[in-house]
Amino acid sequence: MMNQLKSILLLGVLTALLVGLGGFFAPKALPIFLILALLMNLGAWFFSDKMVLKMSGAQPVAEGQLPGVRRMVDDLARAAGIPTPRLYIVPSPQPNAFATGRNPEHGVICVTEGILKMLDERELKGVLAHEMSHIKNRDILVASIAAAIASAITYLSHIGLFFGGGRNDREGGGAGTLVMAIIAPIAATLVQLGISRQREYLADETGAFLTGEPLALASALQKLQAMSRHVPMQVEPATASLFIVNPFGNVGRSLAGMFSTHPPMEERIARLQALAGTLRGVAH
Repeated sequence: MMNQLKSILLLGVLTALLVGLGGFFAPKALPIFLILALLMNLGAWFFSDKMVLKMSGAQPVAEGQLPGVRRMVDDLARAAGIPTPRLYIVPSPQPNAFATGRNPEHGVICVTEGILKMLDERELKGVLAHEMSHIKNRDILVASIAAAIASAITYLSHIGLFFGGGRNDREGGGAGTLVMAIIAPIAATLVQLGISRQREYLADETGAFLTGEPLALASALQKLQAMSRHVPMQVEPATASLFIVNPFGNVGRSLAGMFSTHPPMEERIARLQALAGTLRGVAH
């Protein structure tokens, strides 16, 4: 619940930033930029699954293949109360996985060949539950809304810089216009990435509740993180945020972490361990 509230709060911050920037640069043109951003991201939302699967080289798992994985996906979908997602596989040795699809009815779970070889059944189920949670929580929709608002902020900033900020420039606010045009897109990007990180925490938590085994997912994350640093994976940077672990390696608690789509792995594991303790306490 707390991660859900944080996501809503961050979306509110993005919206407030957009409205404030619109008032600063072009109050009458604000709806135009918002509609433009929404149209662009709406198209991406509708076709996101096809684009992501093609960019990652994923192939559908044929009937009769990977029966154990299919059984776990079916069981988790019933537990989550959503339709069973389609199952795809990426021919990559790096152990990883992602989910896509604009809603539960169009959900897709994709795993790499590497993850099937590396994880045991409990760990793999934890990963599949994490991806199932992204679909259940409609994270593609949340990410699309955040992207639309952030895009509108960027458009407004560029136009404001190009045309001098309207009334603010006439009042001698050229320096303020320049600062706003530079800072606003950076702030929007940071908030957007913050939303992405909160959705990862939420998927970890929801997935752990689906299986009842937070430590299985924690163990899987440890293995996946270690291997992501040593086994390369050729992916488009635009799709990296979808994977359960950053395919380019985790940046950890550094300044660069502010610009990461994934939370620090240490924090994710610590939260899952704390959740396991809570569940044990409730059981007793």
